[in-house]
Amino acid sequence: MKLRLVAIVIAGLAVTACDGGSSGLADQAGDAPLDRHLDSAQMTRGQAVYSKHCMECHGVGGKGQPGDWRIRDADGHFPPPPLDDSAHAWHHPTAVLLEMIREGSPQGQGKMPAWKGRLTEQEMQDVVAYIKSLWSDDRYKLWWKMEQQSLEP
Repeated sequence: MKLRLVAIVIAGLAVTACDGGSSGLADQAGDAPLDRHLDSAQMTRGQAVYSKHCMECHGVGGKGQPGDWRIRDADGHFPPPPLDDSAHAWHHPTAVLLEMIREGSPQGQGKMPAWKGRLTEQEMQDVVAYIKSLWSDDRYKLWWKMEQQSLEP
């Protein structure tokens, strides 16, 4: 329940405030060598899951659909955001990304369905690995630092 609340708060803030910028995190990325910590077989499986279930809404290569994903539609929902590094997916730790896939969009935010019971846990983890592979090296470094901070007690 606590994770769901965190996901809702983060998603709401991210959708309304995030853009392709680094939100002041650029200086924290450093020039450390990049190790993406991603398994190529998992990314390949994730790409297949993405193509079958996610691409229709989030676009080829996670580039999104035409139009501004930050503007609510006539029903008051946000359109599906790009999942590459041009939007806000990279601002979220893995746990939040998985929670969004499992539970769908927070109430009143978007129209993404819950995939829990439709995709296996492994398929959800695979698609998250694929999404991470879409991010530039700079964004991935920023994300990795944030991910490590989210895991600290």
